[in-house]
Amino acid sequence: MPTNIREVAYKLLTRIEKEKKFAALALDAEVERGSYSDEERAFLTALTYGTVERQLSLDHLISHYTGKAIGRLDLPVVILLRLGMYQILYMDRIPDSAAVNETVKLAARYAARTKGLINAILRRTVREKGDLPFPAGNSPEALSVRHSIPLWILQSWQKDYPDKLESLCEAVNVTAPLTLRVNTLKTTRDALGATLPCKWETVDGLENAIRLTENCPVSSLTALSTGECFVQDAASQTAAVILDAKPGMKVADVCACPGGKSFSIALSMENRGKIHSFDLHESKLPLITDGAKRLGIDIIEAKAHDSSNTLPELVGKMDRVLCDVPCSGLGVLSKKSDLRYKEKTAVEALPPLQAAIMEASAPYVKVGGVLIYSTCTLKRAENEDVVVGFLAAHPEFEAVAIEECGHSAPDGMLTLFPDGKGSDGFFIAKMRRVR
Repeated sequence: MPTNIREVAYKLLTRIEKEKKFAALALDAEVERGSYSDEERAFLTALTYGTVERQLSLDHLISHYTGKAIGRLDLPVVILLRLGMYQILYMDRIPDSAAVNETVKLAARYAARTKGLINAILRRTVREKGDLPFPAGNSPEALSVRHSIPLWILQSWQKDYPDKLESLCEAVNVTAPLTLRVNTLKTTRDALGATLPCKWETVDGLENAIRLTENCPVSSLTALSTGECFVQDAASQTAAVILDAKPGMKVADVCACPGGKSFSIALSMENRGKIHSFDLHESKLPLITDGAKRLGIDIIEAKAHDSSNTLPELVGKMDRVLCDVPCSGLGVLSKKSDLRYKEKTAVEALPPLQAAIMEASAPYVKVGGVLIYSTCTLKRAENEDVVVGFLAAHPEFEAVAIEECGHSAPDGMLTLFPDGKGSDGFFIAKMRRVR
């Protein structure tokens, strides 16, 4: 693997740290600018996301080996050590010698005075990687360091899901395989599967899902560009199935971008009826309109709208309403590595917004219609608490038991936990307007 990819990763990680950028945005911009092969792109992605994902663990080791707090070390030293140690500890296919030597070469360019220190620490990491100085035990404090998850998240999970704390820690650092939603307007699951360049499997409870069982460059999946499928996680597909939209219905997807759920709903409706897809940012609407065109869907109307406000023209006219609200994203940490570093105070401010969106969108539901509230997070304050508060204030709605896709939630509130096999952490609540 060319050294320059490691150098690109070093520069990206430095930019992310200095400018407090999201890793995905920085990486996407770099990939657009550069001319990388599939192999180079995959390596750059793995280095960038992986180093960000494991930052807490790596910083613990750096502080231990240098005897200094991270804030007392020069940033180039920190970034180079993170990058080198990540390869040694978490990338099995990279020889230790390559991880050390290539990082030291970068140090000669970007941290020449500390090249010897970096070399010594990386070699010590190689020697000790079977017995790293991580804290023992299964307390939130120890798990935070070993799994690189901020302590406040683990304390929240310990409170909300005490019997799942360790399994959640394991799952969120596993890269889940890609899951596709078959475009049933153009093909079938088996027909699509026969054209794929990699092995795949079916997904229990989802008849139109395909899960890839081996890594496959996205550029080789021509079915994405021809509109025979689109990328959609199994949990997101489950939410669309539970909505139970039928052909000819009127549906509102009030927080729709990037559009996957709107697309999946449209396919359930056999492209017959009407879907109003809203997003706060007009600049994001092409994600929906272009995607719908590629898939051959013409029943979606995309519009910029602040869904914490009610549109009078839709009141009482929708058969189905989906509120997939903005959330802390704690169910998708394996896919969006830097979400784990959100400020706790910002997360705690979300429930009022989530409640406001449901409050403003519920009037759209006609009597007998269904309202779905969903998030991709694992936090009761954003999930059950919001729904319980809404139902208490709105006796015209009642919870509906969920018995779809092999799941059962008699109280109408379903939590899906990440399993490392392709499902995100997700929450779905189903309600019906009864009067």
